[in-house]
Amino acid sequence: MNIQPLLTYIQNFVELTSEEILYLKANLSSRKYLKGQFVQQQGDVCKTSSFIIKGCTKMFYVDDDGQEHVIMLGIEDWWVSDIGSFINQIPSDFNIQCLEDTELIQFPFDKMENIYIKIPKLERFFRKIVERGLAATQKRIIRNFSLTAKERYIIFRNSYPSIEQRIPQYMIASYLGITKEFLSKIKSQLTQES
Repeated sequence: MNIQPLLTYIQNFVELTSEEILYLKANLSSRKYLKGQFVQQQGDVCKTSSFIIKGCTKMFYVDDDGQEHVIMLGIEDWWVSDIGSFINQIPSDFNIQCLEDTELIQFPFDKMENIYIKIPKLERFFRKIVERGLAATQKRIIRNFSLTAKERYIIFRNSYPSIEQRIPQYMIASYLGITKEFLSKIKSQLTQES
């Protein structure tokens, strides 16, 4: 199992010793998913927190009318899980599906406490990751309330240029809270303006 991308990511926050790396590696799992496979399904309890080594995922909610709402997208060096389900071990509100063949390093819930006990600095690391995620979510909520769809799309395009090329337009539209037709109009306007 190649955990080097994960270790490189962790080293941005905390320094691990060689013994800690060996312990961590022994308590993680690696899993490959095919395009279209689900990592997590709505109603199931989230048993792992996953780091994306390769691939692309979407987290989405399906409402009572069968409408899909994309909540989050994920690519290499990003985390993907239903954090509420994972922490509280309750049924998930979300699906996580692979948009490409995807490889994940997974932190099993049943091993997390032992990992924190053996490597306390990882608890600090995960706190920082969750804090960053919460701040990004709050910023996204404010943008959804205060910015136009065009402004939200421009921010998305500028913030995540590599994602836009990897996923269908209707998913970007869902993530932005607009229809794919409206997204096409926005893109057409921006092309005319440039």
